[in-house]
Formats: sequence, C-alpha cells, structure tokens
Amino acid sequence: MVYIFISVICSVTVGVLFKLASRYSINIQQAIAWNYLTAIILSLLLFKPAVAQLSLPSTPTYYILGILLPTIFWILSRSVKAVGIARTDIAQRLSLIIPLLAAYLIFQEAFGGVKIVGLVLAFLSVVLMLINKGNAKSKASIIFPVLVFLGFGTVDILFKQIAADPSRPYATILLLVFLIAFPLALAAALYQRFKYQRSFKLVNVLYGMLLGMFNFMNIFFYLKAHQALSAQPSLVFASMNIGVVVLGTLLGYFLFKEQLSKLNFAGVGLAIVAIVMITIAQYYGS
Repeated sequence: MVYIFISVICSVTVGVLFKLASRYSINIQQAIAWNYLTAIILSLLLFKPAVAQLSLPSTPTYYILGILLPTIFWILSRSVKAVGIARTDIAQRLSLIIPLLAAYLIFQEAFGGVKIVGLVLAFLSVVLMLINKGNAKSKASIIFPVLVFLGFGTVDILFKQIAADPSRPYATILLLVFLIAFPLALAAALYQRFKYQRSFKLVNVLYGMLLGMFNFMNIFFYLKAHQALSAQPSLVFASMNIGVVVLGTLLGYFLFKEQLSKLNFAGVGLAIVAIVMITIAQYYGS
C-alpha cells in the first residue's frame, strides 16, 4: 500500500504544480518539454533497457501516443487553471470508462449489471462535478476537463494496444513514448519562443524537472504497486483512483479555496462509488 500512497501523492502533486505555475510565471509549454526530458533520464537510469528494445517501433500507435501525451499534458494544465484540481482529477480518473466502453462497443466484451450501473453513475458524476454556477467564462472553461476526460481515455486505449507488444516490456514502452514526446514538446516550446518572443529561462527548466520527477514517480510507483500486489489488481486500481479523487478534492477545496457546490460534492461521492463498482466488475466479472 506504500507504493499506492506514494503514487497518489505524486499524481496530485502534478496538479498542484500546474496550479502554482501561473503564480511563479512559469512557461508551461517549456516546463512540459523539460518534464519529458527528465522522465527519459529517470527511465534510462532505473529501467536500464536493452539497446535492442529501443529500436524505432513500426506501429503508428507509439507515434500517436507521443503526440497525444504532451498535448493532453498541456490540456491538463489548462484545466487545472480553469476549473481547479478537484474537477480535473475527477475528469482524469473517470476517463477509465472510455476504454471500458470501447471494450463493450468495439471488442464485444460482455458487461454485467454491476459494470453497467457503475458506468451510468460515472457519467452522472462527471455531469455533477462539472456543473458550475459561475459566469460565462467559467462555463466556457468546462471544455478543458471534458478534453482531459476524452484525452486520457484515448491514451489509455492506445497504451493497452501497445502493451501487447511481445518484443518490449512495459517500462521500455513508456520510455519509447517519452522519447517521441520530448522532441515534439520541445519543438512546440521553440515555436512559442520565436513566434511570441518567449525566452527560455532557467526557472522553466527547473520547474519542468520537478514536474517530470513527480510525473515519472507517479507512473513508476503505480507499476511497483501492481507488481507488489499482483494477486490483488482491483485493490491497486480502486485505491489509486479513489485516493487521487479524494486528495485532489480536499486540496482544491481547503488549500486553493476552489468553490464546490453540493452538487459537485455529490459528484465526488458518485465518482468514488462508480470507481469501486467498475473495479469490482472488471476483476470479478460482475
């Protein structure tokens, strides 16, 4: 459980860093680029992949993921800034229903009653969490958590596809995707640098390295948790998702004074119930 706890802390910390970025005048595009460079370095040091496993992949899925990851990371930062950590974490964690729907609609996987009810509750919780009685600008910003929901769901489907690659372990797959994502993120930062005269600053490099450390540790300890509790994958999955939802909501509400209505809190409760039900159904066939 220690691995799960560390992974939850790291996941929520990424959201906190995005929340604090504007306060310290951080250029997010640059920070995202250095985040991936840091993840690459840590992957090489800790995973020590064989050179043969790092050959250029032939499937386009790797390259699609390499494009999506920095894009969705940027959207994640915009969502945290627009609607806060609580709603963004809910959107990210409930994106699990997208690959589940793909399994049902595309791959013809049989669904039981518990899973169907869990999916319905998950959709309802998203609606409740995104209800905002603020001004028009706040209502328009709902697009960002929706994109987080759709983006992370799509990324999850793509990761499931390439995880079946028999020539490479999962850790090496992650490294390859990081290697594709970094030059794209750097190119975007360079484009911003010359088009909008945004100079490269050391503070953005350091902030990106900090972001990359927590982003990498989130993934690393999540994998370690699955290894340590290999006989109880549902425990890992449920604990991780519920932990992020609860901690993200508490930090957003108490630390950053994010305004949450009774309907929003009801959405948090429904999200936790939905995650538990989907997890039970996923691993016990209900």
